[in-house]
Amino acid sequence: MKNEEGCAPPGARREQGQMNKMMKDAASTILYLLCVVALSYAVITFVGQRTEVSGSSMEPTLDDGDNLIVDKISYRFRDPQRFDIIVFPFQYRENTFYIKRIIGMPGETVQIGEDGTIYINGEALQEGYGKEVIKPEYIGIAANPIVLGEDEYFVMGDNRNNSSDSRTEAVGNIKRKDIVGRAFVRIWPLDKFGVLKHQ
Repeated sequence: MKNEEGCAPPGARREQGQMNKMMKDAASTILYLLCVVALSYAVITFVGQRTEVSGSSMEPTLDDGDNLIVDKISYRFRDPQRFDIIVFPFQYRENTFYIKRIIGMPGETVQIGEDGTIYINGEALQEGYGKEVIKPEYIGIAANPIVLGEDEYFVMGDNRNNSSDSRTEAVGNIKRKDIVGRAFVRIWPLDKFGVLKHQ
């Protein structure tokens, strides 16, 4: 049987069809993967990211090894609040981030008394998550009044006698632009899974 001029044999047409289908499937898979990568990048950059707690400075609220999701979008619509647990970069070590609680707000004066009481604008701060009373040797530079700028926050770890925070010159006051985001959800360990309480 002769094939008409210009027509491919049935077997060749079938192979061509399978090849076209494979090319379309490969293109669809590549496009899907590119979308996943782009979406993941957008989420990590603008919405939230996973971070792991290292050390005991936030005990008893957060423990060493806890895995958290940091909310990076809320502060685009509102300012940080007192008692928020925030993440920010440590200025003297690349790719190192600290997680602490906001104690002092912009424009306020923070001071810690000899008895370990935290004063905001001269009034004792009411709080309940510090692991213990601040010992005199850990009051640091907050023994003297610290006046916060209009874009600065005073932060502390909940484990008050084992935390490098705004009481040290190495950390100091945290500027608004340096705040990465707010610790939002603990995802590990599973028995502690849930939204973090900030007050």
